[in-house]
Parts: sequence; structure tokens; C-alpha cells
Amino acid sequence: MDTMKWLTEEEQASWRAYVHATTLLEDHLDRQLQRDAGMPHMYYALLTTLSDAPTRRMRMTELAQQTKITRSRLSHAVTRLEKNGWIAREDCPSDRRGQMAVLTDEGYEVLVRTAPGHVTAVRSAIYDRLTPEQVQQLGEISRIIAEGLQPEGADLPWLR
Repeated sequence: MDTMKWLTEEEQASWRAYVHATTLLEDHLDRQLQRDAGMPHMYYALLTTLSDAPTRRMRMTELAQQTKITRSRLSHAVTRLEKNGWIAREDCPSDRRGQMAVLTDEGYEVLVRTAPGHVTAVRSAIYDRLTPEQVQQLGEISRIIAEGLQPEGADLPWLR
């Protein structure tokens, strides 16, 4: 324990502020999306990721990797979104064992209706409060943290 490099007071304050802010932000976005579309933030992330994919289709394994969720959690979420008619599953044409997640027209319409409110929630929670320099710093810091947490060859749950 004597060789442990503990957080300084400034680091501890910064860490606690970060945890507090990210917890509040996730709650803020979840509440907005539940109110406007009856879905959690994670489901919205799945829909937006599929909307950006060519032909609004993506292999389930790639969707798990891009959204950073486990395959079992993704399967559960996709099942729920299928029941809503927002996502469909298709067999993968290049791999008999693989499946594709497909954003349906109905899912795309939900996304189109929900996106303005979500962007407003993100903008009011983050970007309206920061200077342009702080926005740039936020992006740089976030990329550095993400790169450190997913180094090449890392054993991450969504890659299994």
C-alpha cells in the first residue's frame, strides 16, 4: 500500500466531477429518449449506428463492436426493437452463422422524429455550456481516454 500512487486532491476532485457529470448526462439523455420515443439511450445508439450503415444493415458482431455492448445484451436489445418493428434480423449472405441487423423504415421514421429532441438535449447539456476551445478539448480528452481503454488486441467483451 505504501507504493500505491493515490489520486491527488485535484485528481480526486476531477474524477468525482467526471463521474457525477457522466451519470447525470446519461440519466438526462435516457429520460429525454424515454419521454419522446419510449426507448433508452442504448437503443437510440443502435438505431443511429444502423442508420449510418450502408443500406441500413450491419452484422450483429460489428454492431456490438461499434456500440460497445456485449453480444448477449445486443441480442436482447434487438429482440425488443424487433417487437417494436424498428429493427429486423436477416441471415448474413456471406456467413450462414452470422446475422444482420436491419433498420426498418418504421425504425428510421422513429429516429427522424426523435433526433431533433435528442440533439437539443445533447446541445443544452453539453455544447451550449462550453466554449469552442472546451469543445475541442473535450473531444481530444475523450479520444485519448478511449484509445487507452481499447488498445490493439485488447480482450473487450464486445469483441468476443
